[in-house]
Amino acid sequence: MSQVEIQVEGHLDPDWADWLEGFTLLHTEDQKTILSGIVSDQSALYGLIGKLRYLGLKLISVHYDESALGEDTTGS
Repeated sequence: MSQVEIQVEGHLDPDWADWLEGFTLLHTEDQKTILSGIVSDQSALYGLIGKLRYLGLKLISVHYDESALGEDTTGS
């Protein structure tokens, strides 16, 4: 499980949150939407990004942080 924060251009209607894996949507004053939530793995992240592409949204940034949930990423 990993914490993800995705920023897209424009204000995305909050009704899309369920379809977007239940991510939280936050609108900024500069007409962007920040989606934040948890994905199970990189495959789930790519699926979410695919949904954003399907909606025709311009992707600004993606922050994927495995360490935010206290996972051991060292392999030990």
